[in-house]
Amino acid sequence: MNPRETDGRTRVAVVTGAGSGIGRAVAVELLRAGWSVALAGRREEALEETAALAARGSGEGAGERSPDAPEPGAASLAVRTDVSRPQDVDALFAATVERFGRVDLLFNNAGTFGPGGVPVEELPYEAWRHVVDTNLNGAFLCAQAAYRRMKEQDPRGGRIINNGSVSAHTPRPLSVAYTATKHALTGLTKSLSLDGRPYRIAVGQIDIGNAATDMTRRMGTGALQANGETVPEPVMDVADVARTVRHMAELPLEANMQFATVLATAMPYVGRG
Repeated sequence: MNPRETDGRTRVAVVTGAGSGIGRAVAVELLRAGWSVALAGRREEALEETAALAARGSGEGAGERSPDAPEPGAASLAVRTDVSRPQDVDALFAATVERFGRVDLLFNNAGTFGPGGVPVEELPYEAWRHVVDTNLNGAFLCAQAAYRRMKEQDPRGGRIINNGSVSAHTPRPLSVAYTATKHALTGLTKSLSLDGRPYRIAVGQIDIGNAATDMTRRMGTGALQANGETVPEPVMDVADVARTVRHMAELPLEANMQFATVLATAMPYVGRG
């Protein structure tokens, strides 16, 4: 589906956590598909690397556009953002609207695992608070800012996609902060979806399991299981996640993919593993 609306304008996305991992893969996918994308993250240098990856094509030959190069009209904007800080989020959306005129999509992706392998009774409150501030409060602040723009703009409406994780359904051992925030994101998704109906704001959630990124590199060498064993787990190409997000994003606003689960086929998730 072409990312241009019937009036010929290019659709605009905000992607948080766009400097690495899933956020980078989704931003690159959208840019190459012709979206204009505001890249949000803590490290401006990493955001610029994401933009460069999207612009880099693999085709050669005079006058030949690479099949992986962005469609004409696509553009990127890097905005250094800490999603847990309201003033940063306000600045992100203000910069996006100033540059591109509107917001059609928010991919609420910024997040952190927090300290791994720490028993609940030993988890420092500061660590708990950091995970909650990033994964939950940050998602709320970005959704709130997106809502404000989507309700006011003409034509009205837009789409929010929250990155929930399979931990929104089934926890891993010793992951209380991460799991609690991802369960909370499911409630946020449902409430936003309900409240967005009168304003043509569609809200869905993608739950991802074992996409191959720097954050999940340990899966290949061994991950703690519920029975106490540590075993390697299969992973999948993060590009498969990016294509799924793009599919969700390019649905007409009259259709919504409320929840989607994309995971490595053989990972220990369904049933007993």
